[in-house]
Amino acid sequence: MSKKILVAYVSKYGSTRKYAEWIASTLNADLFAAHMVGPDILNQYDVVIYGGGLYAGGIAGIKLVTQNPCKDLIVFTVGLADPNSTDYSVIINKNFTPELLTNTKFFHLRGGIDYKKLSPVHKVMMAMMKRTIERKSEFEREADDKEFLDTYNSKVNFEDERTIAPVIAYVNDL
Repeated sequence: MSKKILVAYVSKYGSTRKYAEWIASTLNADLFAAHMVGPDILNQYDVVIYGGGLYAGGIAGIKLVTQNPCKDLIVFTVGLADPNSTDYSVIINKNFTPELLTNTKFFHLRGGIDYKKLSPVHKVMMAMMKRTIERKSEFEREADDKEFLDTYNSKVNFEDERTIAPVIAYVNDL
């Protein structure tokens, strides 16, 4: 018997939506923007895959799955930082209770940014982040800091469909 799979997401600028579409298509899963999903819909699925962008230490729309139990929950985050060199534990621990942590599998994917399309609030946040990084001495800056400064106020895109492979493999092994 095949499992019924839902992919739900919140995407402000498009990267998370793109990953959600790739995952849903590959798994032949149902795809919904999170605002279209409630507890009654979540309960109809064996596997729920939730995607949200990372913003100021939070995961966009994450309360949908943290406040409504899911049978098998998989969360993917999308942000600018390189997942291979970024520690997401503070963000994860801030957004998930210890109980939820034991029942949730996490994946981190890399998105993109176009400064021209940012909301005024996000532009201010990025400017503040830039100032914070610039205050660090050159040798205190990590690779992500340097990359941030190099790409600040431009358009960058790190989206890569191949990076969903671990998500797909995990779901297929359930």
